[in-house]
Amino acid sequence: MSANTEPLERFYSVIPAGGIGSRLWPLSRADAPKFLHDLTGSGQTLLRDTWDRLVPLSGEQRIMVVTGRAHRAAVEKQLPELADPNVVLESEPKDSTAAIGLAAAILVRREPDVVIGSFAADHVIKDKRGFRRSVIEAVAVAEAGYIATIGITPNEPAVGFGYIHTRGELEVDGAPNALFVDSFVEKPDLKTAEKYVKSGDYLWNAGMFISRADVLLEQIGKAKPELLAGLLELAAAWDTPERGAVVDKVWPVLEKIAIDYTVAEPAAKAGRLAVIPGDFDWDDVGDFASIGKLHSGGRKKDLAILGEHARVLADSSSGVVISQTGRLISLIGVTDIVVVDTADALLVTTTANAQRVKSVVDALKLSGRNDVL
Repeated sequence: MSANTEPLERFYSVIPAGGIGSRLWPLSRADAPKFLHDLTGSGQTLLRDTWDRLVPLSGEQRIMVVTGRAHRAAVEKQLPELADPNVVLESEPKDSTAAIGLAAAILVRREPDVVIGSFAADHVIKDKRGFRRSVIEAVAVAEAGYIATIGITPNEPAVGFGYIHTRGELEVDGAPNALFVDSFVEKPDLKTAEKYVKSGDYLWNAGMFISRADVLLEQIGKAKPELLAGLLELAAAWDTPERGAVVDKVWPVLEKIAIDYTVAEPAAKAGRLAVIPGDFDWDDVGDFASIGKLHSGGRKKDLAILGEHARVLADSSSGVVISQTGRLISLIGVTDIVVVDTADALLVTTTANAQRVKSVVDALKLSGRNDVL
């Protein structure tokens, strides 16, 4: 194994594999979430793609997956190499602070000086070399005591992502591109996004965090001391016979809050957050329009067709069709169409309205139609 492909010293990858991906309903469901689907045509799921991307950085024995109890069998089927002590099961979703914080608390007990990197299970990155270069710089920043994130250099004024505002260079050996983070910005409107991209001072927030585990936990404790206390109590019992009882007692009362609010934003204000600008391709596959782009290479005139047994007849049509039924789908003269055909639900919309699919899921929840969620 050459030096530039060997696992990084002290580094552990964490994959939070949660979330339903409600903007990809009815394909993505509670029992078959986004990360368990092949949305790229690679022949394997997004979770498996993520694993394959991280193995060269960590090694197979140093990747931890945090997922729901209901998904354990599917995750282990996808990742037969995943070590049993590195399967962390949530009894119910508690958002990213609990998921990543618990992983950090468990790992720091096993290895006090460990550096962890958290990477979503359902993102698409094809440039593995570019990704590796950015992670190596982020680890150098983390070893210097900062919390690091990897921001994506924008190639368009996207309104579906949060943005990172940078300020000034951070001088750390081994991280020549590192910048201080000034603030995180929520999803902007188009005019604001255009200003961000034009300025060159903003990056897309891809939700990747790299830090010494003890530094990450310290930051959680500053923002949410009770949450940290719960995570430490869980971690103390995790590798003992008391795990089950402690999980049943502590997990239900943990606060549900995203790591952006407990770690990223407070660390940025304190001058402890750095960002590595990533120049590799990245997509969070946040809606069906994203899937269409992935398969068409951005060509609007193309029709992307997914599904092992998809049967589609198309004339002068573009967009994306995903079929799980084998039923014949005919499209005539429709542009930027989205058709998702499953055994018990059919979605028809346009790529321009793809972000609004979440509202359908919200309406189904309110009406009690959990049978299709």
